[in-house]
Amino acid sequence: MPEIDLKATAQKRSIEKRVALALAAALLALATTLSMAVSVEAASASAVVVMYHRFGEPAHPSTNITVEQVDAHIAELITGGYSVLPMPEIIARVASGEMLPDRTVGITIDDAYRSVFFVAWPRFRAADLPFTVFISTTPLDQGLSNYMSWDQVRVLAASGVTIGHHTVTHLHMAAATFDRNRREIEGAFQRYEKELNLRPTLFAYPYGETSKALSKFIKLGGFKAAFGQHSGIIGSIDDMFYLPRFAMNEKYGSIERFRLAVNALPLPVTDVTPVDHLITSPNPPAMGFTVKDGIAGLDRLACFASQEGRATLERLGPTRIEIRVKQPFPKGRSRVNCTLRTKQGRWRWLGWQYYRAP
Repeated sequence: MPEIDLKATAQKRSIEKRVALALAAALLALATTLSMAVSVEAASASAVVVMYHRFGEPAHPSTNITVEQVDAHIAELITGGYSVLPMPEIIARVASGEMLPDRTVGITIDDAYRSVFFVAWPRFRAADLPFTVFISTTPLDQGLSNYMSWDQVRVLAASGVTIGHHTVTHLHMAAATFDRNRREIEGAFQRYEKELNLRPTLFAYPYGETSKALSKFIKLGGFKAAFGQHSGIIGSIDDMFYLPRFAMNEKYGSIERFRLAVNALPLPVTDVTPVDHLITSPNPPAMGFTVKDGIAGLDRLACFASQEGRATLERLGPTRIEIRVKQPFPKGRSRVNCTLRTKQGRWRWLGWQYYRAP
C-alpha cells in the first residue's frame, strides 16, 4: 500500500489533535475577528491569496512555516468566517467582474517540496481547504529527496488539488532570453501532460520576478492568470498576469500577521508607474499611482521601499500619489508596499516587486 495509506489513521489523529488545539486558541480571538468582518466592503471582485513553500522544515526558515503556525492558520480559516475557494474559481470570478464574498481567501504553495505531501496536504484535506501547488518539473524528474515524486503529485491531483505551472528549472525569467523562457514553458507543459495528463492554466513566476515583456509572453501562452510574490490583494490593480500573494514563513507567519493579511482590503488604483517591473534606467524610476474614487483617508496612506524604509509621498490633486524613492534599487529583488488603515481597523494593501538583473 502507498505510504500515505499506511500512516493515515495515526496521522489523522495527530492532525485532529493539533487542529483542535489551534481551534481553541482561535476561538479566543473570534469576537475580535467577527467584529473586523463587519465592513462596508461586504463584497467585491477581490481576494487575498497566501503563499507557502515548506512545512515543518526548520532548516529552511526563510521558506518554512512551522507545523504549529500552519495549524493556527487553518484554525483561523475554519472559525473566522472566511470563504476559502479554489484558485481557479477565484480567478474566473475576478476576471468576469463577479462579486466575491468579503474575506475570500485562496491558498497556494510553491515548489512541490516533500513536506507538502506529508504535512500540508493531510491538514488542508482534513479541514476541507482547497489549494494550488505550483511545480517546477526538473526536481521531480531528478528524483530529489526533498521534493515530491510524480506519483505523489498524481495523488494530489486526483484528490482535487490544483496543479500550477512553475517552469522546468525555476530560473530567473526576467533576466533570461525569450528563447530560454519559451523552452521552459513548453518543456514543463510537456512534462505535466505526460505525467498528469493535464495542462495548467495558472502560472507562478519563479522568485516572483517578471518584466513587462515576460508578463505579455505568459499572457499569450494560454494561461488565465499569473502570480508574483509581492504582498497585496487581487483586485487592487487590473492586471491578471502579476497577481499578489502574501508570503508566509517562520518570521512572517505569526497568527497576528496571518489575520492582518487575510483581513486585508484592496487599494484599487490605476495609472501605475513604472509600467515595467524590470528596473534598468533611470534608477530609481518615477513611481506613482492614481487611487480610484471612493477611497477615504488618503492622508493616512504610507508607502515603504525595501531599500530605504518609509518613502516620502507627494499628493497631486485629490487622488494622484507620487512615491519619492531616493535610493537606487539594488541588484536582485526589491519591494514597495503601500498601506492604509480603515476606520474599521482593516488594512488596504498595495504592493509591487521589482527586479534588477545582476
